Amino acid sequence: MFLLFEEAGKFMAGRVLSEAETSAQVELDSGKRVKVKAANFLLKFEKPSPAQMLSEAHAVSQSIELELAWEFSPEDEFGFADLAREYFNDKATLEQQAGMLLRLFEAPHYFRRAGKGRFRKAPADIIAQALAAIEKKKQIALQTEQWVRQLSQGECPQAVREQLYKILFKPDKNAPEYKAVVEASRATHLGPLELLIKAGAIDSPYQFHWRRFLLENFPKGTGFAKLEAPAIRDELPLSSARAFSIDDSATTEIDDALSVQGLGSGTICLGIHIAAPGLAISPGSPVDQVGRQRLSTVYMPGYKVTMLPDDVVQTYTLQEGRECPAVSLYVTIDEATLEIRSSETRLDRVLIGANLRHDQLDAIVTTEWLEDPAFSHQADPLALQHKRPQLSFLHRLARHLKAAREVVRGKPETFNRPDYNFRLVGNEGREPQGTETVQISTRQRGAPLDLIVSEAMILANSTWGGWLAELGVPGIYRSQASLLPGVKVRMGTKALPHAGIGVKSYAWSTSPLRRYTDLVNQWQIIACARHGKTAALAAPFKPKDTDLYAIISSFDAAYSGYNAYQGAMERFWTLKYLQQNAITEIEATVFKENMVRADDLPLVLPVAGASGMQRGARVRVRLGDIDEVTLDVSGTVLARLDHLPAVGDLAPDAAGDEEDDESAVAGPIAIAVDIGESDNEVVAPATETPVP
Repeated sequence: MFLLFEEAGKFMAGRVLSEAETSAQVELDSGKRVKVKAANFLLKFEKPSPAQMLSEAHAVSQSIELELAWEFSPEDEFGFADLAREYFNDKATLEQQAGMLLRLFEAPHYFRRAGKGRFRKAPADIIAQALAAIEKKKQIALQTEQWVRQLSQGECPQAVREQLYKILFKPDKNAPEYKAVVEASRATHLGPLELLIKAGAIDSPYQFHWRRFLLENFPKGTGFAKLEAPAIRDELPLSSARAFSIDDSATTEIDDALSVQGLGSGTICLGIHIAAPGLAISPGSPVDQVGRQRLSTVYMPGYKVTMLPDDVVQTYTLQEGRECPAVSLYVTIDEATLEIRSSETRLDRVLIGANLRHDQLDAIVTTEWLEDPAFSHQADPLALQHKRPQLSFLHRLARHLKAAREVVRGKPETFNRPDYNFRLVGNEGREPQGTETVQISTRQRGAPLDLIVSEAMILANSTWGGWLAELGVPGIYRSQASLLPGVKVRMGTKALPHAGIGVKSYAWSTSPLRRYTDLVNQWQIIACARHGKTAALAAPFKPKDTDLYAIISSFDAAYSGYNAYQGAMERFWTLKYLQQNAITEIEATVFKENMVRADDLPLVLPVAGASGMQRGARVRVRLGDIDEVTLDVSGTVLARLDHLPAVGDLAPDAAGDEEDDESAVAGPIAIAVDIGESDNEVVAPATETPVP
């Protein structure tokens, strides 16, 4: 005797070896023996063989019209054999009964299962909906097949083009557009990005990078909801200082300014004045929520996405000619020895006498101009001459502070490579289109104005960091255990040393309009200024505050992503510069095996022909094809431009210790540029480029 039974949603048949009241031992055609519960018995038969019966049943099932079977089925629950007798005749064969079972089982939109071999007909409206869904699925499958053919032939369907960025970077794997790209990629043996490039899906490489960045970081766009900047209601005393800021011409978020009082008296009062949005914006307020969501201003050549709305920024920025509320650090310094005697933090109003722009003044404010009172330029602005004594003192102080940090650091800070400024001609702060003419100029790191500002900011950040720790008020710190390779800068709530800068503690506090961590630290500093030794009780964030850890985690991730995008866009515009100026050859320096750094451009690329050359070898390189989407370019060494010894002839330490802080672009989809990890503040405070 043979038995047809159901096991785990499958129908099987075999020879019964033995049978008890509640189960049977059945041998399948494969020879495998299984124990079948009586509840799973469906049909017992003597002939034909199980394999033949199932084969004939499958053939019968395909001949059954579901609509007709549904009409014949009763309203109440029924068995498959009963319906077979209604559909075929009252003497329905074994194969017809089994065929009906198979047909009912595979049509759940017509017949709902009510038990082993038992069914109930579905309502007519449910069937209509199910059939519509099945038809829709069929049409989607046909559409997907058509898209696959188009993509394979180098044509991009409009539907795929519209979903391009989601497909590549945040895919819905059930979407037909995504499935079409995956299938076409398999069929053509091309990666998804390469496939879409060949199909012409990417009209603008710049928009590709920009829209990808927006999708990942600003899915709702970069605009702001209407926000009102809260007013600073504190009655703040007016400082006797007359301050000036030093920034790039494009800077609108003027966070910091400096003042010098007491020149010639033997005792100098250096004022470091920081814009004070923390006096008005409170944690949890609408403006704070926007800042906490964005966490930092995003910079890129020719454009930026600010952390706060411009009208909010302009309320607190240190604008020339205004008496601006500030969190001010006053440092008393011996004019002769430059020894720091004391420091004091005050909340006050400071008259901003001037907003100096270093890109307009770097050629004038040189080391010679600062150190030699008799030296002058024909184009010296009269207003700058009035500030010359202050700038000269600040430059002398900056060099002194830098030298002191280098002693702690254990080695001097060296700036062997210039910084590069990007200008998009005619852009004027509008969102770039990717077709603008780009100009790249060099600016040596450590220029006098940069040094003045950066050392003042390091002094403020380290002084306030130590003060917070002294009063038991938590802050957000950056620390680095040592300068050994691989020891990275970390963020935390403890005042730990920063070996890279050479200070005992370092808490970002000088850019509250541009970095959310600085705004958080400013709230803590304000509490210290108001409450002194009891500040720990009044500060918004208490020790071991979980919210503080959450801010650090979010900021670290966002800031790394923003910096990576800035680096990628600088590389994009560098490649654009090569194309616009028809540059096919460059001079470069080998900095590790088969990798070179251009001498006059911010460009790192892999080259063929540099194998065996030592670090520092100079070469002429012919550039290969440029891919603006993957940001890829490679080169070939044409000639050696120096006569350095072979690598094996070098002394063990002759290759130098400069960090390799740049790398070539990563893989095609994960486009990114590693711009390193450093806390050197020599450039950033005076420019629109954030400090890593």
